[in-house]
Amino acid sequence: MPSDDDMHYLSSPVPLSMRRGPITMGLLWVTMVTAFPAVLMGFQWLKDGITLPQVINCTLIGCMVLLAYAVPAAHLGAKSGLSYGALSRLVFGGWASRLASINILWIFAAWYSMYALLLADTLKSIFHIEVPIMVLAATLAIIMALNNFFGFSGVANFARFVAAPLIIAAVFYTFGKVLPTCPVSALYETPHVSFSTALTSVAGFVIGFMVWGNEPDYWRHGQSEKRTAALPLAISFLIGGVIFPVAGWMVARMSGITEFGAATNFINTYSFGGIAFLAPIVLAASYCAGNDSNLYGMINAVENLKKLPHKAVCATLAIFCAAFAAYLSNAGAVKALESIASLNCIFLPTVTVIMFCEFFLIRSILGIRTDFSRVPTFAELPAVKWVPFSALITGYVVGVGTSGVIPGTEFMHVGLCSAQAWLAAAAVYIPGRLIQHRLQERVELRLLKQRSESLSQSELELAKDA
Repeated sequence: MPSDDDMHYLSSPVPLSMRRGPITMGLLWVTMVTAFPAVLMGFQWLKDGITLPQVINCTLIGCMVLLAYAVPAAHLGAKSGLSYGALSRLVFGGWASRLASINILWIFAAWYSMYALLLADTLKSIFHIEVPIMVLAATLAIIMALNNFFGFSGVANFARFVAAPLIIAAVFYTFGKVLPTCPVSALYETPHVSFSTALTSVAGFVIGFMVWGNEPDYWRHGQSEKRTAALPLAISFLIGGVIFPVAGWMVARMSGITEFGAATNFINTYSFGGIAFLAPIVLAASYCAGNDSNLYGMINAVENLKKLPHKAVCATLAIFCAAFAAYLSNAGAVKALESIASLNCIFLPTVTVIMFCEFFLIRSILGIRTDFSRVPTFAELPAVKWVPFSALITGYVVGVGTSGVIPGTEFMHVGLCSAQAWLAAAAVYIPGRLIQHRLQERVELRLLKQRSESLSQSELELAKDA
């Protein structure tokens, strides 16, 4: 029977009795941030001349930046029990909340389609399937949606019992096998690119690949204590953000292979002894688990815009992503992957940064208590709350401007576009929100004073009449 538990709580908190423990949430998050593209990027970084120490240092920096963001983001979801869309309504207003949901749709659709395309490429490389890549990718995109018909329970159970154990076992086996083959001299090789360039490329990808932005959608199903989110997140980022790409770099150095298709074939032989069915099982579990979460996020986004039947939304999104996967089959995988990662870490997490600044910082300073038990409808909200919206646009401009995605802006592609976007948004929002509150207080005091004077004048006139 399909579970309808979570889909009843899109505008209200998930009850504590229905929350999952840290092991389930941790295994779910492992599958959400550990995927084979992270291994393939290790091959690409070797090709770009990035050394092993640069890869290790930059992936660790990326993970630390990501952890500083993800812990409060996850805790916000767990503490409130509310979805990303519901929280965005409380902070941004009606129209801006819709904008946040639309951003989830196009970014997660891009990730979903990319995963379907990468799985199709994997199966063609291993089994030499004669079906055109766009047809295979579109077919897989539809098949990968089946698990989401069972709601969050289907996503979490697949991650806990199937995907996570396979992924963890496979990556640690590959890492343990290749580590002794990597000479100590690799730690002292002369870099061919500057550290700043490596940081922008490596840490930027790690953050863009592993950040979700709508963490509250998932962690609202977890327990509300901070430590239940921090440890699973740290372990997940260490595995997906450090061990995966480092293993890919070392395998690339040993084999001399740098192309994605050849890398997939080599790892199939190297890690699985050439047994044809093992690699597809592990990689399919990884890609399917990631797309479970991608599709789940898209479904929540749609239902923040308009309440529709869950299965109808799931099926429609699957068909749309199938068409998108067929379209992406004509684009370069590496460039598309880097571009999606760069935009992903800007458009969604910046909204979340503003939200946890509001709930964990601003309201603490101002002594405002938050009632998460009820989320206003769109009709009850202003179309736009200008302070958070202005902060959001500032973050977008800074992030996109320094991402290098727009042609002609490559010279501005410095630093970590994600962290720069988040800090810019916070720098505008925090003082802006405090100034707004102070002005509102002055207006309220003025109105109260006018009302008091009006009442006093009325009392005086009554006394004269008497």
